Amino acid sequence: MDIIFYSGIILFVGFFFGELAEQIKLPKVTGYIIAGVMLNPELFNIIPADITEHTNLITNISLSFITFSVGGTLLYSKIKSMGKAISLITFFEAETAFLFVFLGLFFLAPLFIPTSVESNLLILIPLALFFGALASPTDPSATLAVMHEYKAKGKVSSTIMAVAAFDDIFGLLNFSLAMSVAHILLSGNDFSFGSILIPLYEIFGAFALGAIMGLILNFISIRIKKESAGNLIVLIFGVLLTTFGLAKFIGVDELLSTMTIGIMVVNFNIYQERIFDILSENTEELIFVLFFTLSGFQLNFTVLFDYLPLAGIFVLLRFAGKYTGTRIGSKISKSPEKVKKYVIGGLIPQGGIVIGLALLIKQNPEFSSLADIIISVIIGATIIHELLGPVFAKISLKKAGEIK
Repeated sequence: MDIIFYSGIILFVGFFFGELAEQIKLPKVTGYIIAGVMLNPELFNIIPADITEHTNLITNISLSFITFSVGGTLLYSKIKSMGKAISLITFFEAETAFLFVFLGLFFLAPLFIPTSVESNLLILIPLALFFGALASPTDPSATLAVMHEYKAKGKVSSTIMAVAAFDDIFGLLNFSLAMSVAHILLSGNDFSFGSILIPLYEIFGAFALGAIMGLILNFISIRIKKESAGNLIVLIFGVLLTTFGLAKFIGVDELLSTMTIGIMVVNFNIYQERIFDILSENTEELIFVLFFTLSGFQLNFTVLFDYLPLAGIFVLLRFAGKYTGTRIGSKISKSPEKVKKYVIGGLIPQGGIVIGLALLIKQNPEFSSLADIIISVIIGATIIHELLGPVFAKISLKKAGEIK
């Protein structure tokens, strides 16, 4: 059997478990991940383990799409209309979660990860940085499903959705910085002034590349005569994959580059609503089924069971950081009391982009000593977050008086 056959199996099983998850009021993403776990060669020998050697292309295409969509949420007029309350809450909940997880795992990880004294800092700092960065994003889909089911409306609901949409940006920035610092520490090169400039080049170079490619995409899409969905999909993915490849070639951050294209489209393209609607309606489901099913497929059960306490600690530290940051941001912005108390309940779910970022770490040989630990802990934590998230969201919205 070849990869085409196994890809069909992955799609079919992922689709089935996604529909099953939806029937029992769970996010489809949870179903996709469970499908991947069920197909894992450590459980059943249905799909060979070496299939993961051919999945980097799917991962990169999926990440290009996801980060482009994240950039598409950053409409300037929308951000401006939301005022300082959303901005402050988003900043503090994302960055406080990063700080809590980074510091907590830096001190607690040695209890679970055997490292020699000589290599202790070189392992712990990158590991803690990656976990900190992966604590920032929130998956709004589970909370959104709860809101739709119970027709929730109000200040808490709107604040949750705005914060959940925007904190992915801070997560991407944190991850890019973590990737750059980890590269410096694990490459074996001596620290120098030039090494400080590497993260700056990777981040600002990515913004510049994304802005240029975004202008090109806007120019072509506005002037193209054919306006069918198929033509726009081909054009968008052509630009995204070209940008991803160029970013890798010139050494800038791939994800920030494709995210910047989304920012350029949503703010400067007259067809921006049509573009994002077409992607959502025609490609999102296919990409998500493949991407998240493969994520569960790559779970290393031996590593997961060894580091299961670390996943629990990650969940608790992330919650503590999100709660503290939400309280700080809402207090500074003088938000209503119910926003201070109940917004945190909708910021627990996590999936989507964090799994993609964890898989991206695995593609870099320098991070081979960390990749299995990070992927296993993050997927384990994601399952916990996606199972508990809808429950906490419902409780919070009910206490806020926004569910009748």
